[in-house]
Amino acid sequence: MQNAVPALEAFVARAAGQGAALAETGLPTRRVEAWRYTPLRSIADTVWQKAASLTTETATALLNHLILPETGVRVVYGNGQLLDALSAFPEVAQRASENVSPLKGVFSATLNTALGERGLDIRIPAGTDAGLLTLVSLSNGQDVSTHLQHRIVLEDGASLTLYDVSAGEGRYIANPRFDIVVGKEATLRHVKVQRESLTATHLAIVSADVAEKGEYDSFTLNQGSSLARHEAVVTLGAPHAMAHVNGVQIVDGQRLNDLTSMIHHAAPDGSSRQTVKTVLSDAGQGVFQGKILVDRVAQKTDGYQMNQALLLSEKAQINSKPELEIYADDVKCSHGATVGALDDEQLFYLRSRGIPQTDARDMLVRAFLIDALDLVSDEGLRDLLLRSMTS
Repeated sequence: MQNAVPALEAFVARAAGQGAALAETGLPTRRVEAWRYTPLRSIADTVWQKAASLTTETATALLNHLILPETGVRVVYGNGQLLDALSAFPEVAQRASENVSPLKGVFSATLNTALGERGLDIRIPAGTDAGLLTLVSLSNGQDVSTHLQHRIVLEDGASLTLYDVSAGEGRYIANPRFDIVVGKEATLRHVKVQRESLTATHLAIVSADVAEKGEYDSFTLNQGSSLARHEAVVTLGAPHAMAHVNGVQIVDGQRLNDLTSMIHHAAPDGSSRQTVKTVLSDAGQGVFQGKILVDRVAQKTDGYQMNQALLLSEKAQINSKPELEIYADDVKCSHGATVGALDDEQLFYLRSRGIPQTDARDMLVRAFLIDALDLVSDEGLRDLLLRSMTS
């Protein structure tokens, strides 16, 4: 079959150029340091096919199960294709026509480049506040894959809030890629909710380049997929550029969720903040890999990174790997990681006040997560995240 061949060949048979690179390197294994904790064995033996078109009726039924903003505009993709009947673009948006340079050595990006499907492609003009844009990527099918390529450019002084939701039904691979350019004094607030099918695989890659006094402010909620990896590669390429790469992971069953980041300080006076909290129950597995790279020229860098995990089961597992690689001598950088369980005394105190054990446990879990959620500055989106976590 033209669109169905075993294992890795399923990805590269229809591709040229980057497909050859995939065929040479193969799927990353535990021997590849960046994928040491996130093996891809679960996708290695399946005949993956190109996803068929998604009808408006099926997409609408999937949308009805999601918690989405009631304001702003909404763009909906179904199985890798734009659903015009369900979509509207910001009036101020223009086409972003720049070519995208592949991220070398990043598997999710190479896979997407090989089989990419055109996704969101917008430019926000200088000095314009484009408001709230909700991007919904839906998948539906059995043993299919989608590879949306999104391009977002904010010109100098522009701003945009992006609420990015991935969801679906069936067994599939969703492999979205975001290439983001944040201009001088521009701000992109990127809030992502990953609620894929519990039998799906989600391999996302975000590449963001931030100019002088620009800001990329992101938050990721990982709470779906059998296997999910969200990877952010952020370059602060000019003085006083800022990045916030925060997130929460909620992992149960036998699922594995991975948040990986690399924040590259390539200019002086930059600042970055990263707080990631993970709650694990049953035999769930969580992964956090965060790296701050500070070039020699990037003096007076201010970087902070913290990963905290709460284990609700003896079978749950967290792999945490915070890293600092610093070549400048005038910086303020720190990182840390903590792992623990619920406090028995706090649980007993709540139980002694007549609160049922399940409710008491939920209250303590929410208290653990609230510091990370408070990093989402938009109160409305923060409320949507809370509702999504408990739905």
